[in-house]
Amino acid sequence: MRKKSYAKVNIFLKIVGFRDSYHLIASRFMLVKNLYDIITFQKTEYHQNFILEGNFSCSTKDNTIYKIFQEISHIKKVKDFFKNHKVIVQKNIPEFAGLGGGSSNAATFLNLIDEVLDLKLSIKEKLKIAQKVGSDIPFFIYEYESANVTGVGEIVKKFDESALPIQTFTPPIKCSTKDVYTKYREDFKRFDIDFANKLLSMDSKEILQKYSAIELNDLLNPCLKLYPSLKDYIKDRFFSGSGSSLFWIDKDQKGE
Repeated sequence: MRKKSYAKVNIFLKIVGFRDSYHLIASRFMLVKNLYDIITFQKTEYHQNFILEGNFSCSTKDNTIYKIFQEISHIKKVKDFFKNHKVIVQKNIPEFAGLGGGSSNAATFLNLIDEVLDLKLSIKEKLKIAQKVGSDIPFFIYEYESANVTGVGEIVKKFDESALPIQTFTPPIKCSTKDVYTKYREDFKRFDIDFANKLLSMDSKEILQKYSAIELNDLLNPCLKLYPSLKDYIKDRFFSGSGSSLFWIDKDQKGE
């Protein structure tokens, strides 16, 4: 009872508006097929509390997996199952890096428990659960290799292409998503909706060949303002999410 929990990169990430305190995005999410955590359900002796093991920087109560469990723990089959099973996560995806590790873990956990216990949850039901925990989780629920993601992350449309052979590098810089978005709103607020719509229609490989990191990710400039040392790592790489991870296409490999 185990499942891979893949990282993602944002091929592009454009801010196209606001909804109250939320930022509306137009983005292409793509799975990174060579970078993943592994989530395992392992049988244990009877216990009362939900057991989650893994090299996390947060407490169990703040973990996205635990938050998903809380949303479905009213289901008797789920509650009974985790009285004699624990969740083990082999962590490989860097945290606070723009690679979606926490969101991926949450979605993978929900999809795995649905499969193992045959809960027969619909996509709509899973999305309702996911949106209570995190805005990036819906993409991972669908398990698409590539998708256009809009709204605040809740609108996911499959893009017909295979995942590219992406390589990633995470510099020793922990970017605060909240601070980066706040800086964008304060100093860099501008919307290029026409350009965003153009990118939504283009293949990811063509996008990366044609445009620069600054053009493709609206959060890079505010991130550089907050974390100036990031510029030492950019080179000809692209920027994922609110950082600090960078990525590029490995020209020596073929996509899966």
